[in-house]
Amino acid sequence: MTIKKIGFIGVGMMGHGMAKNLLEKGFQVGVRGHRNRDPVMDLIQRGAAEPATLGDLVRSSELVILCVTGSPQVEAMIYGADGILQNCSKGQIIVDTSTSQPSSTLKIAADLKEKGVRFVDAPLTRTPVEAEQGRLNTMVGCDAATFDEIKPVLAAFCENIFHIGDVGTGHKIKLINNFAAVGQMALIAEALTACAKLGVDPKKYFHLVSQGAANSGIFQMMAGKAVEGEFKGMKFALANAAKDVRYYTQMAVDAGLSGSMAAATQQSLLTAMNLGFGTPDHLVGSLVEAQAKLNGVRVGGK
Repeated sequence: MTIKKIGFIGVGMMGHGMAKNLLEKGFQVGVRGHRNRDPVMDLIQRGAAEPATLGDLVRSSELVILCVTGSPQVEAMIYGADGILQNCSKGQIIVDTSTSQPSSTLKIAADLKEKGVRFVDAPLTRTPVEAEQGRLNTMVGCDAATFDEIKPVLAAFCENIFHIGDVGTGHKIKLINNFAAVGQMALIAEALTACAKLGVDPKKYFHLVSQGAANSGIFQMMAGKAVEGEFKGMKFALANAAKDVRYYTQMAVDAGLSGSMAAATQQSLLTAMNLGFGTPDHLVGSLVEAQAKLNGVRVGGK
């Protein structure tokens, strides 16, 4: 079966680029209205349709893609009035590209399966820049046959597509990945603050690490900007990072997984948010600002 009719829910910063690339690759795309009308209108001008209701979008699609914030938003689309569960039909595929809780993913998959509908978790990495370029990464949880069926759709906006395992494994590995990544960011923020507090030039520390084994892409994107007084090098909202680490922590508790780093990382994020760095405009680079404020020092700039 060749999938051509796509319903897309969530055409925000990431979703706009994904839907745009689907249109450019020849797919028929219907979009669900977004609070920001600009990306919707741009996609309509590119050939997308905008069904009147969520139910209309679901009924007119072979595959529906969700690109929203997390499990509460996904569940609202699945279980809400005139939602996906009410309007889907046997043979359809629902793909959740959000970063969601695996326990919620498995429940949704079981409920949709009763109607003969397959649910796939395919969370993403990289940024809105790569979304516009069609160069995202995705990690997919579903059976092998479904993966083969949806791979051409994912290839429209992804450069690298990883089949992780059965449904739920995509979200599990995404949370592990994000926990490890955000944990590094929290460590970098503390290290840069330690430099400032102890009278060591953070720029000297940046140049030292850049030439050693502790260097990484995350270090370059975060510290490279921070030592110049710019805290937006990582295009990832601090509040979303806190949400992802919270999801990881709950997953770990449910699995009886021992470990202390997630709790420490979560506290770094909560501290930053309680210090006023949790608005939508604050990115994870603000972890540096928060640590500096907490310690009464300044990192970056002259």
